[in-house]
Amino acid sequence: MDPEKEITIYDIAKKLNISAATVSRGLMDHPSVNINTKQKVVEAAQEMGYRSNHLASNLRKKKSNIIGIIVGNLNSSFMSNVIAGVEKVLSEAGYNLIISQSLDSVAKEVNIAQAMYNNRVDGLMVSLAYETENADHFESFVKRGIPLVYFDRVWPHPKCPGIEIDNVKASYHITDHLIKQGCKRIAHITAFRLSSVAADRYKGYEQALIDNNLRVEEDLILRTQLTLKAGIEAAHTILAMAKRPDGVFVTNDACAVSCMQELKRHGIRIPDDIAFAGFNNDTEASIIEPNLTTVNYKGYDMGEVAAKILINRLNNSENVSPADNKLIQKSELVIRDSSLKKK
Repeated sequence: MDPEKEITIYDIAKKLNISAATVSRGLMDHPSVNINTKQKVVEAAQEMGYRSNHLASNLRKKKSNIIGIIVGNLNSSFMSNVIAGVEKVLSEAGYNLIISQSLDSVAKEVNIAQAMYNNRVDGLMVSLAYETENADHFESFVKRGIPLVYFDRVWPHPKCPGIEIDNVKASYHITDHLIKQGCKRIAHITAFRLSSVAADRYKGYEQALIDNNLRVEEDLILRTQLTLKAGIEAAHTILAMAKRPDGVFVTNDACAVSCMQELKRHGIRIPDDIAFAGFNNDTEASIIEPNLTTVNYKGYDMGEVAAKILINRLNNSENVSPADNKLIQKSELVIRDSSLKKK
């Protein structure tokens, strides 16, 4: 069966025996059209299945009322909370949200950025992929004056605000906690490419070891994809070590949990043999046994703040304070049984 013909304002005008211009104004609730005519236009449009051409209208207004958001992955409670915070603010401001995930691939991130640009989003929010080593593919937004806000995994740019936590400080505290529990050989499972987030978390880990007179041992740095599969592979690497670590700090919770599960399957007692800590306070951190020590920071609050900054830039593009160019959100160490050697 052939698809039905798209209904136009000319079809409605013909049905009602009025001009297309009157139909157009009636659909836009223009004051020059009387109430009875407006009602007839709206009823006819609904009955005939008319769809407003928002794209053409947006091109005329040079505004789409759509905000794009690009994230690495949607498979964490943290990112779900961020998007919930973003959506609340944007909805209240009359904007719709298009969500895309790069799957931590820079190539996919480049393609999504181009698609968002071509679809004329009014603003863009980005949490960079782990693979991303520069942000050149977002320069078209900056050049056109389209507001761009980074969050969580940020790229430093004088015209683009970034909202993040102090990853160095948080990682320092979590590594120091493991050391205070008696750990002297602490492995660090990190990204195979050190994004700004992974690099900062490594710096915190490294500095905590140095400050506690412990050596930074290259064979204890495991560079991975930070996926569930990578956690299992890291567990086998640890099991094969001649001298195993007595503590493990992982850059995210998902990888930490899968690594713990695989080690437990091979008879490793946690935390007695190896103490564990992750990062992000995802849901699985409080489900795994023993519960995972981690770093908590509020995704919903981060999403709200990022969205409010974006709306502010959309509404006050000529009067933006440099004070909101970099914002540090609070984080806290959540100590659970996975790291408590000294109970």
